[in-house]
Amino acid sequence: MEKKIYYHDTDAGGVVYYANYLKYMEEARTEFLIERGIQPQGEFLYAVRQCNATYKAPARYGDIIRCESELLKMTAAQLMFRQTIRRVKDEQLLVRAEVTLVSLTPDFRPVPIPDEIRQKLM
Repeated sequence: MEKKIYYHDTDAGGVVYYANYLKYMEEARTEFLIERGIQPQGEFLYAVRQCNATYKAPARYGDIIRCESELLKMTAAQLMFRQTIRRVKDEQLLVRAEVTLVSLTPDFRPVPIPDEIRQKLM
């Protein structure tokens, strides 16, 4: 997923505010699921259980970034992703993260990932 950085994405120092990268990664994971025929929050309810992000370099106003998501592991109720964000013009790594999602029931209790979702992710 590619995204252009606008003024509202940046902080007083003119760089992307660190928490915005979490939103970009969420968008990229959502696109990852949609590309595989999964409607997040429709047929598959989940929440982020853990996120470990390392910030390597800043994005700035006007940059175009690419957010990538790779499914590393699937357990009974969790999906583990590796995510990277790079600046498109020079491919510089900006952020690297490992994010774990947990499958939930409508009342927010952990539940095994449905078989039809598992099949779409394999």
